[in-house]
Amino acid sequence: YPSDGMVAFISLPSALQNNFPQNGLNQNQPRIQFQFYANPLLFKEPFLSTFVVSASVSNASSPIKDLHEEVKVMLHHLQPSVHDRQVQCVYWNFNKNGHGGWDDHGCRKYNSTPDYTTCLCDHLTHFGVLLDVSRTQLDPLHEQILTIITYVGCGVSSLFLGITILTYIAFKLRRDYPSQILINLSLALLGLNLMFLINSWLSSWSVYSVCVAAASLLHYFLLASFTWMGLEAVNMYFALVKVFNVYVPSYILKFCALGWIPLVICIMVLIVNRDAYFVVVLIQIRRMRFNSPAGTRRGVLQDLKGAASLTFLLGLTWTVGFFTWAPARAVLMYLFAGLNTLQ
Repeated sequence: YPSDGMVAFISLPSALQNNFPQNGLNQNQPRIQFQFYANPLLFKEPFLSTFVVSASVSNASSPIKDLHEEVKVMLHHLQPSVHDRQVQCVYWNFNKNGHGGWDDHGCRKYNSTPDYTTCLCDHLTHFGVLLDVSRTQLDPLHEQILTIITYVGCGVSSLFLGITILTYIAFKLRRDYPSQILINLSLALLGLNLMFLINSWLSSWSVYSVCVAAASLLHYFLLASFTWMGLEAVNMYFALVKVFNVYVPSYILKFCALGWIPLVICIMVLIVNRDAYFVVVLIQIRRMRFNSPAGTRRGVLQDLKGAASLTFLLGLTWTVGFFTWAPARAVLMYLFAGLNTLQ
C-alpha cells in the first residue's frame, strides 16, 4: 500500500510468479528489480509530467507481458495538474522509432487527481505519465476570447460572402468557369458560417431533432466547403498545368455534382494527395513568373500576394489545426480562428 508523500508506487500481481524460472540446482533465484529515475530529462519527452519508475524480473522464464492481472503503478505529478488537464499512461518502448519512445500499448489510466495518476498495465517496463496536450482544455479566458473572435469572424464573413454572391449575380460576372466555381464556394462557406452562428441558439432549444438537423447541416456545409476548395485547386490545375488538350464536357455540371454531394470528399482527398494539386499549382505559378517576357515580371511583393490569395482560396489555412498541440497551442488557436473565420 502506498505511504503518504510517496512519488512512485508499484503493486505487482500474484500471477507474476508464473513467469519465475523453476528452481534448479544450477539456476539463480529470480529477482524483481526496481529502478527509479529522479531525472526525467533522460527520456526524450517535453510533456512528461511524472518521474519514471521501472520494474523487471531477472532470469525470467518468458517475457513479462499480457498478464491476466494488471500491474498497478501510482505516480506523483511533478506539478499539480490544473484546468482538467488530460494525462496518458505510457511506457518506454525501446524498439519504437529505432531509438526508443513512449508507447501506450497495454497501459491505461485507472484514476487521476491533481497530484497523482494511477495506471494499470499488463506488462513490466519503464512507466511514466505524459501530459496529453492535444486534449488539454484551454484557460477559460482564452476560450471566451476565441469564442468572440470566432463569432465576429463568422459574422463578418457571412456579410461579405453575401455581398460577393450578390455582386457576381447582379453584374453578370458568373459566365466563366472560375467565377461559377467561386460562387459555389461562397455559397458553401456562407451556409457553413450561418449554421455556426445559429448553432448555439438552436441547441439551446434542447430538441433532439433540431440538434440532429443542425449538426447534419453543419457537417454538410463543412464537407461541401472543403470539396469546393479542392475543386478550385483542380480547376487551377487544368488551367495552369494541363493548358492544352483538356476538354471536359459539361464541366461545371460535373463540378456541381461533385461539390454539392460531399460524400465524394474522400475521393477528392485521394486525388489531391496523389497528384498534389495544391503544390503543383503553386509551383506552376512560380514557373510562369520566371518564364514571363522581359519587363513584365512582377516583384516579390506581388508574388507573396498571389501566394497568400491561393492559400486562403484553397483552404490551406485549415492545416493550422493540425499543429494546435504544441506549447504554442493557444497562439496557434488564435491564428486558426482568425484565419479561417475570415477566409
